[in-house]
Amino acid sequence: MSEEKKVKTNFFDGVKKEFRKISWPDQNDLLKQSVAVVCVSLVVGALIAVMDLAIQYGVNFITM
Repeated sequence: MSEEKKVKTNFFDGVKKEFRKISWPDQNDLLKQSVAVVCVSLVVGALIAVMDLAIQYGVNFITM
């Protein structure tokens, strides 16, 4: 086996070992975290929309 193939094999063996160390969330935790991310995204999006409308109103008021 060439030196390059040994390096690639060692790299992928290391990757496999590291992936075994990962503690993956169970389905219930994943669902809770996904719902939290969607809710926070909606709230932040709504806040940005309100701020955009307020700034737009303010700029239109000043320029009229």
